[in-house]
Amino acid sequence: MSNQHAAPYNPNPQPPAPEPSHAERARTLFHLASVATLSTVSRKQPGFPFGSLMPYALDPAGRPLFLISTMAMHTQNLKADPRASLFVTQPPADGDVLGAARATLVGNVLQITDDEKPEARELYLKAHPNSHYWVDFTDFAFFRLEPVDVYYVGGFGVMGWVTAPEYASASPDPLAEAAQGILDHMNADHGDALILLTKAHANLEAESATMTSVDRLGFHVRAVTSAGIKGARIVFSREATTPGDTRSVLVEMVKHARQNEALPTNAY
Repeated sequence: MSNQHAAPYNPNPQPPAPEPSHAERARTLFHLASVATLSTVSRKQPGFPFGSLMPYALDPAGRPLFLISTMAMHTQNLKADPRASLFVTQPPADGDVLGAARATLVGNVLQITDDEKPEARELYLKAHPNSHYWVDFTDFAFFRLEPVDVYYVGGFGVMGWVTAPEYASASPDPLAEAAQGILDHMNADHGDALILLTKAHANLEAESATMTSVDRLGFHVRAVTSAGIKGARIVFSREATTPGDTRSVLVEMVKHARQNEALPTNAY
């Protein structure tokens, strides 16, 4: 007999709020960053991981490109064993390091061919312009991480594996680069609107509400309530792919929430 407790009966179960996939979230994280932690297999201490700071650029398939010196310890490790992982994380909000999203690419790091070098050079210099001082030195070469697997963590209780094909076919969120500006604007100037949307869409009576993340499908809020701090996902009424779209959608949602709040109870 199972000792697991049955879930309480809910006659009106709510489907989970739509969110970007783990693959899209991982692609977004690697798109936004340009420096990560590369872990290689130590040649000096066989079997032990060796971590180092690694600037990178992404190719169109989301594969990291490295420009590394033959003298570097990680280069020596890779030439002996190409297996490696690349770890990236978003800046923590309010100092909450474990609540920040992060992702790990696991794969093989191999030197690219001469035919691939011009494209890699262009992509890398776009991401790291100062590298033009040493990009053509003979003791530097371009390497690429070929993903085998991806692990994504979106914060507490949100995690999962992403296959290499899923990662390659995903795209960064279109609001990724504008997200921080949207958050800053909403939290600084539209706190009342966030409280209203939290009540209308998350059924939470909030004393204050902070938008903690935003993407093309919606946003997350952290609400201060009489019962403590609560988190909620609020879905956009339609997909938003630009900052202008996001503003229009939020204005429409706030207007609709205010209209509904003004209606008498028997009007529903």
